[in-house]
Amino acid sequence: IREHAEHAKREAQQTERAQAIVDAVKASAQSAGVQATPLTVKSGSVADAVTEAAQKNACDLIVMASHARRGLARVLLGSETQHVLTHSQIPVLVIR
Repeated sequence: IREHAEHAKREAQQTERAQAIVDAVKASAQSAGVQATPLTVKSGSVADAVTEAAQKNACDLIVMASHARRGLARVLLGSETQHVLTHSQIPVLVIR
Protein backbone atom coordinates (compact mmCIF):
# COMPACT_ATOMS: atom_id res chain seq x y z
CA ILE A 1 0.00 0.00 0.00
CA ARG A 2 2.86 2.35 0.84
CA GLU A 3 4.44 1.88 -2.60
CA HIS A 4 1.10 2.60 -4.27
CA ALA A 5 0.70 5.80 -2.24
CA GLU A 6 4.22 6.93 -3.17
CA HIS A 7 3.59 6.16 -6.83
CA ALA A 8 0.31 8.10 -6.75
CA LYS A 9 2.09 11.04 -5.11
CA ARG A 10 4.87 11.06 -7.73
CA GLU A 11 2.31 10.85 -10.52
CA ALA A 12 0.37 13.78 -9.07
CA GLN A 13 3.58 15.83 -8.82
CA GLN A 14 4.49 15.02 -12.42
CA THR A 15 1.01 16.00 -13.55
CA GLU A 16 1.28 19.33 -11.70
CA ARG A 17 4.70 20.07 -13.25
CA ALA A 18 3.43 19.16 -16.71
CA GLN A 19 0.36 21.38 -16.29
CA ALA A 20 2.58 24.29 -15.22
CA ILE A 21 4.64 23.88 -18.39
CA VAL A 22 1.52 23.67 -20.56
CA ASP A 23 0.09 26.80 -18.91
CA ALA A 24 3.35 28.71 -19.46
CA VAL A 25 3.54 27.70 -23.13
CA LYS A 26 -0.11 28.66 -23.67
CA ALA A 27 0.42 32.06 -22.03
CA SER A 28 3.54 32.67 -24.12
CA ALA A 29 1.73 31.78 -27.33
CA GLN A 30 -1.25 33.96 -26.48
CA SER A 31 0.98 36.92 -25.60
CA ALA A 32 2.45 36.59 -29.10
CA GLY A 33 -1.06 36.61 -30.60
CA VAL A 34 -1.15 32.88 -31.33
CA GLN A 35 -4.26 30.92 -30.39
CA ALA A 36 -3.23 27.83 -28.43
CA THR A 37 -5.47 25.09 -27.12
CA PRO A 38 -3.52 22.62 -25.00
CA LEU A 39 -4.73 19.03 -24.89
CA THR A 40 -3.95 16.44 -22.25
CA VAL A 41 -4.19 12.84 -23.37
CA LYS A 42 -3.24 9.75 -21.38
CA SER A 43 -2.31 6.80 -23.54
CA GLY A 44 0.11 3.92 -23.74
CA SER A 45 1.74 5.25 -26.89
CA VAL A 46 2.67 8.91 -26.59
CA ALA A 47 3.42 9.34 -30.29
CA ASP A 48 0.16 7.75 -31.42
CA ALA A 49 -1.82 9.79 -28.89
CA VAL A 50 -0.20 13.02 -30.10
CA THR A 51 -0.81 12.39 -33.80
CA GLU A 52 -4.38 11.14 -33.25
CA ALA A 53 -5.32 14.06 -30.97
CA ALA A 54 -3.83 16.57 -33.41
CA GLN A 55 -5.82 15.12 -36.31
CA LYS A 56 -9.03 14.78 -34.29
CA ASN A 57 -8.83 18.41 -33.14
CA ALA A 58 -7.79 19.82 -36.55
CA CYS A 59 -4.56 21.26 -35.15
CA ASP A 60 -2.40 23.48 -37.35
CA LEU A 61 0.86 22.62 -35.59
CA ILE A 62 2.25 20.08 -33.13
CA VAL A 63 4.88 21.43 -30.74
CA MET A 64 7.07 18.87 -28.97
CA ALA A 65 10.17 18.93 -26.83
CA SER A 66 13.10 16.67 -27.58
CA HIS A 67 15.64 15.41 -25.08
CA ALA A 68 18.09 14.96 -27.96
CA ARG A 69 19.12 11.44 -27.02
CA ARG A 70 22.03 10.21 -29.05
CA GLY A 71 23.69 6.95 -29.90
CA LEU A 72 22.75 3.76 -28.11
CA ALA A 73 20.23 5.45 -25.77
CA ARG A 74 18.22 6.59 -28.77
CA VAL A 75 18.28 3.13 -30.34
CA LEU A 76 17.27 1.37 -27.13
CA LEU A 77 14.70 3.87 -25.91
CA GLY A 78 13.26 4.94 -29.23
CA SER A 79 12.04 8.44 -29.86
CA GLU A 80 8.45 9.57 -29.48
CA THR A 81 9.33 12.84 -31.21
CA GLN A 82 10.92 11.00 -34.13
CA HIS A 83 7.82 8.83 -34.47
CA VAL A 84 5.55 11.90 -34.56
CA LEU A 85 7.85 13.58 -37.09
CA THR A 86 7.68 10.61 -39.43
CA HIS A 87 3.99 9.74 -39.00
CA SER A 88 2.17 13.06 -38.63
CA GLN A 89 0.31 14.70 -41.49
CA ILE A 90 0.48 17.95 -39.47
CA PRO A 91 3.63 20.11 -39.24
CA VAL A 92 5.74 19.46 -36.13
CA LEU A 93 7.90 22.02 -34.33
CA VAL A 94 10.59 20.40 -32.18
CA ILE A 95 12.09 22.40 -29.33
CA ARG A 96 15.39 21.33 -27.78
